Amino acid sequence: MIGCLCIHGFTGSPYEVEPLVDFLKKHTNWKIVVPTLPGHGGTLQLKGIKYKDWIKHAEEALKKLMETCETVYVIGFSMGGLIAAYLAVHYPVKKLVLLSAAAYYINPKQLAADIRKMVKDTFRGELKNNDLYLRYKRKIKDTPISATFQFRSLVSNIRPFLEKIEIPTFIVQGEADGIVPPKSAKYIYEKIGTEHKNIKYIKKSGHLICHCDENKELFTDILDFLSTETGTNLYKRSMNN
Repeated sequence: MIGCLCIHGFTGSPYEVEPLVDFLKKHTNWKIVVPTLPGHGGTLQLKGIKYKDWIKHAEEALKKLMETCETVYVIGFSMGGLIAAYLAVHYPVKKLVLLSAAAYYINPKQLAADIRKMVKDTFRGELKNNDLYLRYKRKIKDTPISATFQFRSLVSNIRPFLEKIEIPTFIVQGEADGIVPPKSAKYIYEKIGTEHKNIKYIKKSGHLICHCDENKELFTDILDFLSTETGTNLYKRSMNN
């Protein structure tokens, strides 16, 4: 049996990868597991949670999946991408998919554009309809400074492991991401040790890449990558473009 572990991002929930999970369930008979990291989910309770708690929770989910699955893939979104990378180094994962993985965070240019749009919507009386504002205002309010520090600690502690990744890896990044800048994908692509690596940029996608308008094409690419021997028939974007 094939198993697939999907890991959401910081202050997030399984909702962030839900469209991809639904697609994989529809087109495969894989066993798919989407854990909710400690302190995350519908109600954020991050106070007192350490970054090692997030890693340990994902590890336990992976080990349990490996009890019944001979082949296991790991998909990680945002902070979950860093956790997925860590797992790929320490466990016999066959393939790795990194979605908007947060090796770097905050894209000043795109974030400024997002803020400008929020300001315009405020003056128009339409802020209540701004999806970005509605999604992140609660997160900002309910995220303690200590949790942000733990997130930064996780990133700094896991980045050195990237060069130890030796399995086929597919990296995906939205060019309109205001949280994780495109340079994060390039950094990961250049740092990881494997020669079997692909990178794809989605021009109009923001941070929630699984919810972007081009997600069906993206999901097909991910399934193609995971289903073929090395994913070599994927569309490869030159790093020089």
